[in-house]
Amino acid sequence: MATRTDAPTRREQILKEAARLFADRGFHGVGVDEIGAAVGISGPGLYRHFPGKDAMLAELLVGISGRLLTGAKRRLAEADGETSSQILDSLIEGHIDFALDDRPLITLHDRELDRLRDSDRKLVRQLQRQYVELWVQVVREVYPGLAEPTARSAVHSVFGLLNSTPHLGRAGTLPGRGTTAALLHRMARGAFAAAEAESRA
Repeated sequence: MATRTDAPTRREQILKEAARLFADRGFHGVGVDEIGAAVGISGPGLYRHFPGKDAMLAELLVGISGRLLTGAKRRLAEADGETSSQILDSLIEGHIDFALDDRPLITLHDRELDRLRDSDRKLVRQLQRQYVELWVQVVREVYPGLAEPTARSAVHSVFGLLNSTPHLGRAGTLPGRGTTAALLHRMARGAFAAAEAESRA
């Protein structure tokens, strides 16, 4: 994901703190007043931005799925002259940025996706399927020995690997960001190569 240089809006501040609190204590363990206090406004003041906690959760989970897909499409659009291998590296780097920078959202997705209303949950799944299929296309260009179903399974497995960051320890206990990112990248590439080797065996 691209690094922003402008200050976050109040709405974005609210979402960031809501994600952190929901991930730490669970959706039902956090009150509107606590989210407001985290950003320096009254609980009722939040209702100028969101109708309630359910709306915050929906925007967080639908939003990150949309941003991942948009970011991947942008990387493909900007890949003029790059090899398929370079494009795959770029996709991996983008997902690693998400996995390292938005760890609370991974926890939130795992725990709270079922709390979304049906229409929002279906939208999240739709966006995720599009994201997966974009990866499958590139992965099969780089690893032609992978049949489409196997490539899809490998992509899901790599997402699981990259999205393991909430379980790696608290931010201060991890190796440097660059070291962790490089390790995750090597592991992702290794997983795809192993899947192709297994398919060819």
